[in-house]
Amino acid sequence: MKSVCVTGAAGFIGSHLVERLLGDGHQVVGLDNFCDFYNPAIKRRNIQTALENKNFKLVEGDIRDPAAVANALKDCDTVMHLAAMAGVRPSLAQPLLYQDVNINGTMQILEAMKKHSVTNLVYASSSSIYGNNKKAPFAEDDRVDNPISVYAASKKACELMCHTYHAIWNLDITCLRFFTVFGPRQRPDLAIHKFSKLALEGKPVPFFGDGSMERDHTYIDDIIQGVTAAIDSNPNCGFRIINIGSDSPIRLDALVVAIEKALGLKIFLDKRPVPPGDVRRTWADLTRARAELGYEPKTKLEDGLAKFVQWLKMPEL
Repeated sequence: MKSVCVTGAAGFIGSHLVERLLGDGHQVVGLDNFCDFYNPAIKRRNIQTALENKNFKLVEGDIRDPAAVANALKDCDTVMHLAAMAGVRPSLAQPLLYQDVNINGTMQILEAMKKHSVTNLVYASSSSIYGNNKKAPFAEDDRVDNPISVYAASKKACELMCHTYHAIWNLDITCLRFFTVFGPRQRPDLAIHKFSKLALEGKPVPFFGDGSMERDHTYIDDIIQGVTAAIDSNPNCGFRIINIGSDSPIRLDALVVAIEKALGLKIFLDKRPVPPGDVRRTWADLTRARAELGYEPKTKLEDGLAKFVQWLKMPEL
């Protein structure tokens, strides 16, 4: 049994992970500030089941607050750091906030780990780090020195800081580069959720570019499989970076067709230019994930979309 601190515990990925860890018999401390990036009531609902479990403790606080961070992780042996300001486009509008939360917040996590002798960290990084990498699929050893969004740059900076704390203070750190996660509880600003919601309301969907942009959409259950494998194998791992994706990129125009099929209705497009910060393609090379974590994505896009739509149509939403 482990004692795991999960930052961003009430979010999309965090709440799924908390439930999985509790189901596996672990003690879990969740840290979340319930910020208003999207409706905090959604996050309250995400975490409701966990709050009924005696092995779960919720600490409401900000990762930039040393006292809140210390309270959350002081009695834990592993930290899963998911909390961040997310999203490429919003980061261009609020760059200082993204720098403050993502970089300074991660520094507070690392400092608290050092102070309380917590040596195991799994950090949620992002496929956006790869920018417009011409080589595909994207491998962890590829050069990632050319981010095209503030969000991507903040995630890259945090990876560098994680390596520094490993090198100097001997922390065992796994940085997981997530590729476009979707499924029940997905953030409302992300494409599959946004497209589906607007389509169900009979509204046009904002469609950027000519439809040729590709994304490696990864179902939440597969992401959780990768995260739990990383947590289990993290002690004495040193420092490592691992992609967690589906290895199955799909074009934006094909994604619209797949969502139409899942919803059983026609989507009307509001065509717009590609905004700054959006990369042309993401595609995860899973060679390292398979070798080091035994990771294998199992959920096909159409099956994941069917589960997502079923969740989306639930009355309480």
